[in-house]
Amino acid sequence: MLPITQIASRLGLPEDLLEPYGRSIAKIRLEVLERFPKRTGKLILVTAITPTTSGEGKTVNTIGITQGLVKLGHRAVAALREPSLGPVFGMKGGATGGGQASLEPIDKINLHFTGDFHAITAAHNLLAALLDTHLHFGNDLRIDPREILWPRCMDMNDRALRRIATGLGGRESGPARETGFVITAASEIMAILALSESRADLRQRLSRIVVGFNYDGGAVTAADLKAVGPMMVLLNEAVLPNLVQTSEGAPAIVHCGPFANIAHGTSSVLAQRIGLHLADYVVNETGFAADLGAEKFFDLVMPMCGHVPAAAAVIVTLKALRAQGGSPDGPLESGFPNLQRHLDNLKRWGVPAVIALNRFPGDTETDLEQVMAFCRSIGADAALAEGYARGGDGMTELAGKLVAAAEASDPAAVRPIYTASQSLEAKITAVATQVYGAARVAFKPAAKSRLAKVEALGYGALPVCIAKTQYSFTDDPKQMGAPSGWTLNISEVSLSAGAGFVVAIAGSMMLMPGLGKVPQAQKLDVNEQGGVVGMDY
Repeated sequence: MLPITQIASRLGLPEDLLEPYGRSIAKIRLEVLERFPKRTGKLILVTAITPTTSGEGKTVNTIGITQGLVKLGHRAVAALREPSLGPVFGMKGGATGGGQASLEPIDKINLHFTGDFHAITAAHNLLAALLDTHLHFGNDLRIDPREILWPRCMDMNDRALRRIATGLGGRESGPARETGFVITAASEIMAILALSESRADLRQRLSRIVVGFNYDGGAVTAADLKAVGPMMVLLNEAVLPNLVQTSEGAPAIVHCGPFANIAHGTSSVLAQRIGLHLADYVVNETGFAADLGAEKFFDLVMPMCGHVPAAAAVIVTLKALRAQGGSPDGPLESGFPNLQRHLDNLKRWGVPAVIALNRFPGDTETDLEQVMAFCRSIGADAALAEGYARGGDGMTELAGKLVAAAEASDPAAVRPIYTASQSLEAKITAVATQVYGAARVAFKPAAKSRLAKVEALGYGALPVCIAKTQYSFTDDPKQMGAPSGWTLNISEVSLSAGAGFVVAIAGSMMLMPGLGKVPQAQKLDVNEQGGVVGMDY
């Protein structure tokens, strides 16, 4: 690994704008935007077709594309999310890419990094503690205990904490009530930090958090509980984006970690903005497939921050195509409708797309050519992605095609699929019918009632964030391909007033995942030299 100051110099960043965390990690001070006020870069969005459980390599390809752009002589930076300990110890074992397209230092980034996740967890739980303390000491705000919205959180998969009772053991333990935990990636504090544009904006967003409703039906906020100042203290360093390097020494800004299946699924606005002010190209990963991470970027993030993608890379694998056809050993062409729908959606948002066919060691030339032939038949630009095995050298063709697409794109043509003036129900229906391919949306009575209440309180202009399985266009993870004529079921609705969106939960989606029967945690250890063993390289 190179000294982080050397990585910073590749972006023109002087040392006085860095807060070093050892030799290979640094936080970037927010004064960078005052020093470099002009936005000069273009944004390349990385998304995918519907993935398998092991993922299709968006992080690897985000890093690989960045390295490919550097090989072509461009100043490029990757914008990535921070790994969550939940998936690291649950399904993935690591989330820093792999092979010749990975982030360094792998173990630090995958584990405690610079403490951002811990700060978010602490700020979230501080607000929960202040809320229960207020109830214990008289409840001057007349908060209705049946209408408390704020859970607790932790950065680990633990299904046993989804629904819990607190305050047991008598009066000295506080008021007894039912509550639960969400994973830190699903915390509204995570979304707030990721969407904030400055410390002042962070403060305003924190103050708007609605923790519950009073007996008159009015919203009770974090500002009402006088919680904003102490939360700002806990988040004071976490708001600064983190600078690291790729395996080839390209710069990467890694900040915040909202999941795309239960939150908005992209790195922080500040990470993207700093990159856009320092580099020619910012390669920004969005989580899961284009119906989740990309949809939320175009319809939620982009209208808030004004970061308009110039091009999109769509990651495709032979494994995912076969899975979307219904069988891991089935014909590739059975998965083509899934790819086609994702491409149609990107065209609807107005951004040019390039297919990145992510090559795995066992893939045959015949199968790869079949996919490339399909792409040619529908007029879609495509290139092999070989970043894992070859690093930047295996990504230059793809990077060149993305540059050409970005240079020819029209930012004015890129727009969300709904407007702020539409009702919340209409926004959810627009995403379901235009992006997912549903025929209709069914709202459970509790969800419909909550939507009406949210709009009555003045939050109807907010965008929607649909929490949905990542394994299907539908709310059923077993429905493969590109189904149509089905019904999206919205079971629950919650308000994230600080973050600035309304969450609609589709089907039985959980905001606190559980560990599998044989989690990745059982494969991780430390050797006698202090090195981490079993981390996903």
